Amino acid sequence: MEKSPTQKVETPSQHIDGRINELSDWRGKTLGRLRALIKQADPNVVEEWKWKKATNPGVPVWSHNGPICTGETYKSVVKLTFFKGAALKDPSGLFNSSLEGNTRRAIDFHEDDKIDEKAFTALIRAAVKLNESR
Repeated sequence: MEKSPTQKVETPSQHIDGRINELSDWRGKTLGRLRALIKQADPNVVEEWKWKKATNPGVPVWSHNGPICTGETYKSVVKLTFFKGAALKDPSGLFNSSLEGNTRRAIDFHEDDKIDEKAFTALIRAAVKLNESR
């Protein structure tokens, strides 16, 4: 029996790069911009790639002293789900999805949506602060 060649193991950041490049449309650009804003808001953020299985390529996750949010892409939306979103103040009303739960909140970005970068950055920083306080 022949041994299979050693496969290169990708880092989580490389997985995210690959996902952004693979999309090659507005969703990739949006996910890339949101990722840049997350890293700008928290230079110590940790990028992870989770929940990979045969039926799902996996999901980008950003963490700092615990998970902050996921970045999922669908046909008509880029969805950022905040793990503890219900505990965050959202004065700009960015959360527009998954509003009924007691823990999570999400932001659905559609093709022509403008990102309120200031409010989004503040929300990321608030999520980090919440994680650090626990």
